[in-house]
Amino acid sequence: MGSLHDTIAALATPAGTAAIAVLRASGPDVASLTQAIFGESPTRRMARHADYRDGRGELLDDVLFTFFAGPNSYTGEDTLEISCHGNPFIAQKILEDLLARGCRAAEPGEFTKRAFLSGRIDLSQAEAVMDLIHARSERALAAANRQLRGSLGRRMEELVALLLRNLAEIEAYIDFPDEDLPAENRAALIDRLKELRAKTQRLAATNHYGQILRDGIRTVIIGEPNAGKSSLLNRLVGRERALVSSEPGTTRDYIEETISLGQHALRLVDTAGLNPQAGILERRGIEKTLEQAEDADIFLWVIDATAGKLPPLPAPLRDRLSAANSVVVFNKVDACPEFCPPKVFSNEVAVSALRGDGVEELVAALEARAESFRTDLGEDWVAINARHAYALKRAEGALEAAIGGLVVGLSSELVASHLRDSLIALGEIAGRVDNERILDVLFSSFCIGK
Repeated sequence: MGSLHDTIAALATPAGTAAIAVLRASGPDVASLTQAIFGESPTRRMARHADYRDGRGELLDDVLFTFFAGPNSYTGEDTLEISCHGNPFIAQKILEDLLARGCRAAEPGEFTKRAFLSGRIDLSQAEAVMDLIHARSERALAAANRQLRGSLGRRMEELVALLLRNLAEIEAYIDFPDEDLPAENRAALIDRLKELRAKTQRLAATNHYGQILRDGIRTVIIGEPNAGKSSLLNRLVGRERALVSSEPGTTRDYIEETISLGQHALRLVDTAGLNPQAGILERRGIEKTLEQAEDADIFLWVIDATAGKLPPLPAPLRDRLSAANSVVVFNKVDACPEFCPPKVFSNEVAVSALRGDGVEELVAALEARAESFRTDLGEDWVAINARHAYALKRAEGALEAAIGGLVVGLSSELVASHLRDSLIALGEIAGRVDNERILDVLFSSFCIGK
């Protein structure tokens, strides 16, 4: 990675033709760069209209440019943003000119990394920038905005403050080795650490919901061949995403599509039909169906209403399905107008994927299932990611060791060591612990210009 003292530049908007494109430059030379390009001293936070001419004096475009003086900018450095017409050729020519004038091409996530390193945002807020860009539902957008505004950082500060107070009490006795921690103080400390451990566990429990928000609720469509699974997928998606045929076994591999449903995103997975008499190729498709089912959050069990009986399910699926995680869909009711669901299941819906009958009821049932995944920790709820969960688990393990040490009478030095380990783990979430490897891995997943 280049030096953090370089002035960097990149396209900040997605590549492609659009109404406008925005380029961004940040670093110590931005003020002089602005002066050189536009022939005037930069005015803070004021958009100015000007011609953009390259180093040879050739007109590239008429643009709007805005200068943000550090530290009151996104990166904490002097920053220049240039809005030009959204022709990719124009944007590329301006970027080439910025590089010719001494800027270095920004690496993925480098602008946000500089914002973190300058103290403008913490590490959890930096991750929220990426979540905000990729949010695919109202709930995911809300979670990203909360985290960007510091909700997770505040929770970490609360946990760290509690941990520090308890650590300070332990270390006070380390300084006076002739005095042991009184029994009543030891009991009170154990209670406080147990409460802290419980808070850590509750926060770690939001990891699954955080994954659902970011990736969508994995909804696996299962059923016998020709039950109408692919037709139902197409109906929910709103277009012909899967090939539909009256010939059983048309779907031999899984097809995945994401839709927005209420406040959540659903990842619909259409799978191969569960055919007990399947041939070799079809059996491979069924094996993939069972693999997809292992990671399912919701099952849509599609049953042909014209068959007049409930089909068998393979044991692995039969063990996984429950009223809490599945919706039973009786399809093709248009072919049997007198059909009445058997009321064997508490979550039955009768539909016609062909005509759209009953689809509103199915959507309502899916929304109810989706809402059940929500984890609410109050008004300032958060949804953590896998990195946060790993750090919280380590913090929880260190707290457990400290509590156990207090119970069996370990020395204050050893108990304090466990508490420091917990403190380090919590500090990694907001980036309070200097770890260059973690930072490089995290910011490399960002797009260039962010």
